[in-house]
Amino acid sequence: MRVLSFSQMGCVRKNNEDAYLVLPEYQVYAVADGMGGHLAGEVAAQTAIDELIKSAPDLITTGNKELECQVKEILVRANREVFMSSNRNPATEGMGTTMTVIVFRENKVVLAHVGDSRAYVWRNDQLKQLTNDHSLVSELVRLGQISLEEAENHPKRHMLVRAVGVGWDIEVDVQRLDFQAGDIFFLCTDGVSNVLSDEEIAEEFLQDCSWEEHLEHMQKLIIERGAPDNFTALCCIAE
Repeated sequence: MRVLSFSQMGCVRKNNEDAYLVLPEYQVYAVADGMGGHLAGEVAAQTAIDELIKSAPDLITTGNKELECQVKEILVRANREVFMSSNRNPATEGMGTTMTVIVFRENKVVLAHVGDSRAYVWRNDQLKQLTNDHSLVSELVRLGQISLEEAENHPKRHMLVRAVGVGWDIEVDVQRLDFQAGDIFFLCTDGVSNVLSDEEIAEEFLQDCSWEEHLEHMQKLIIERGAPDNFTALCCIAE
C-alpha cells in the first residue's frame, strides 16, 4: 500500500481543524474534520485520531469476522472521549468532528464513517463515493425534498446531523468491501469535496500523470478557488 496525503489550512481559516492518520504498520488510515469554537474543532479531531492510534494495535489480533465490529467500537470510544473532553472544559463545549476510517486486511477493506468527510474508490477509471454524507441537505436530497442543485447552495448545507462527540451515543456506518490491485481509495474532508465536484476529481484522475502530480494539481485548484475551508486528503494506492 502506497499512501499520499495533504492537509492545508486554506485561504480563510486561521488554524487547521482537520486531522489525518497514516499507520501503515497496522494498515489504518483516517481523516477527521473538527468543528466548534476557537481551537475546539482542532481538539476534537485530534482527540478522535488519538483514540484510533491507541486502539490500532488491537486490530492486528482481531479476526476477519470481528474486524467490522472492532473498528465500529473504536469510533464509539472516540465519540465518548470527545464528548467527555467537551464537557470537562467550557472552552471546548459542544465540539465535535467527522471521522472516516479505512482498515485494510488481506483482500478486504473495512470502512467506518461519521459526518460529511468522504471516502471514494477509483477503479477501472471510474470514481465511486462509498460514504453517505451525514448532513442536513444530504438527508433532504435522499428524502426527495430538495434537488442536488438546490443542495449546492442551501444555506444549511454545512449542518451535520451526525458527528463524533456531540452526544454520548452515536450511530456509525460500517461496511466491508473487496479490494484489488490497482484500486485507489481516496479519503477527504469537505474542504475538498465542497470545492471540487466528483466529476472534476474523476477528470483529474484520468489525466496521464503520477499520483503525486494528481494531488498537487488538486491542491492548486482548491487554492485558486479561494480554499474557504481547511482541506485534507489521503490517497491509498493498492499496488
